[in-house]
Amino acid sequence: MPELPEVEIVRRGLEPVMAGAVLTSVEQRRPDLRFPFPERFAARLTGTKITAVRRRAKYLLIDTSGGETLIVHLGMSGRLSVQAATSTDTVTLGAYIYDTGAAAAHDHVVFTLSTGARIVYNDPRRFGFMLLCPTTDLAAHPLFIAIGPEPWDQAFDATYLARRAHAKRCDVKSFLLDQKTVAGLGNIYVSEALHRAGLSPLRKAECLARKDGSPSERAHRLVPHIQAVLEAAIRAGGSSLRDYRHTDGSQGGFQNEFAVYGRAGERCRRTGCDGDVVRLVQAQRATFYCKTCQR
Repeated sequence: MPELPEVEIVRRGLEPVMAGAVLTSVEQRRPDLRFPFPERFAARLTGTKITAVRRRAKYLLIDTSGGETLIVHLGMSGRLSVQAATSTDTVTLGAYIYDTGAAAAHDHVVFTLSTGARIVYNDPRRFGFMLLCPTTDLAAHPLFIAIGPEPWDQAFDATYLARRAHAKRCDVKSFLLDQKTVAGLGNIYVSEALHRAGLSPLRKAECLARKDGSPSERAHRLVPHIQAVLEAAIRAGGSSLRDYRHTDGSQGGFQNEFAVYGRAGERCRRTGCDGDVVRLVQAQRATFYCKTCQR
């Protein structure tokens, strides 16, 4: 399932194509994905102007002039592709020509823009979904009401992390995967951030706070590493595992930079460390870390 960097890359690919354009038609080709489509889905979107393309955690948010926001979750295999009006159009800034890169039988929604471009949602497994919500009510929507700050929000710092972690006995990896702690972190990037911070995923979350609730040295160390690993993944184009691709059909490259994820039995990549990466299962999720340098 795509994590924050992959969704942010999709958002950046869609924004110059969609923002400011009018949805001249919306073709819904089946009644549901993971959930049923909203009532009058196509009618409510058709004719509206796209005012912004945003992201919250692992969700795409497409604001429209109709006062509603289209919420898109890509699930495990969902992808949004952009097709130009004709195959001979010149590729210029803000106008991309992409293939769907998957069987057309799985093209479930087609958005046609006033520019002539088409946004195609393809999802073989249909674990993704699309919802509509009044833009002014998004913060109170069940999907978002309990989600924590974004990793780059001013509110996300060592003091915040310590306050959330104080006296918590769950392991630090599960703590970080909880979307109530921080928005958008998933299994891959938590594993990589913990390795960069030299912190064992088996430690209790309370290690991020001192007895008085103030941030420990580990909390001060962890926050910038979370931010840095996400930034590095975005720069590299995200990580491609199994079905994930970008809007242009290409694979991300960050999987080539993994220090621990998926590298069980291989040598740790930390300079000066002679340990090996091990794999274990935590809360039914694979964990990869180095016993030698992650304490």
